[in-house]
Amino acid sequence: MTPHPFEVQDKASQAAVRLRPRDAASLLLIDRSGSSPRVLVGKRGSGHAFMPNLYVFPGGRRDRSDSRQAILRDLHPHVLAKLSGDLESGTALSRSRGLAFAAVRELEEETGLVIGRREIGRNRTPRLCADLGSLRYVARAITPPGNVRRFDTRFFLTFTDEAEVDPGAISDSSELHDLRWLDMHDLSGLNMPDITKTILEDVKAQMTVDPSLPFGGSLPFYFSRRGQFFREVI
Repeated sequence: MTPHPFEVQDKASQAAVRLRPRDAASLLLIDRSGSSPRVLVGKRGSGHAFMPNLYVFPGGRRDRSDSRQAILRDLHPHVLAKLSGDLESGTALSRSRGLAFAAVRELEEETGLVIGRREIGRNRTPRLCADLGSLRYVARAITPPGNVRRFDTRFFLTFTDEAEVDPGAISDSSELHDLRWLDMHDLSGLNMPDITKTILEDVKAQMTVDPSLPFGGSLPFYFSRRGQFFREVI
């Protein structure tokens, strides 16, 4: 398992400042079955060196093997185009699918929820066959310089009904505990990173315009440069 992105460390070394961000993915899973939409978050343990005791979305680093895994459905064409920067190269498309797969894989590892199905692969080894078809691409953020770890994180989103997952089937893991469905209109009660709150506010604003969150819409990109925090729309 890999650490969740973001937040500057107070005592970062000069080497940390020069770190290149690594690809990562995070997933906003939203339950819209009730009167108010709820998003799944969990608390990182106190023993984590990175972002301890904070509530975050499931997610983590993209593994190299994520780009080679079997999938049930591919990403929506608009999502795939946005992720790959409209490049037709096999590397860009493979990397894009790998990021989406990483988000689904981390969701399963951290919460027990499966988007897709488990099946028997080679050598009778169970494997995840992910369904990427319902994933929206809703935000991108790069960890600011000065961290001991830096990530270029793509945030995906899907709804429990579209992904065919049971909201009641969540289970704590060694990475995330105290899993809960957070009312998206009441974010005041949990200790969350600023970037998590910011992206939730962005999603709430988008859902106000269109609750279905169409595929391929514009999205915010957050990054720092020379000590300043920037937000661009891509």
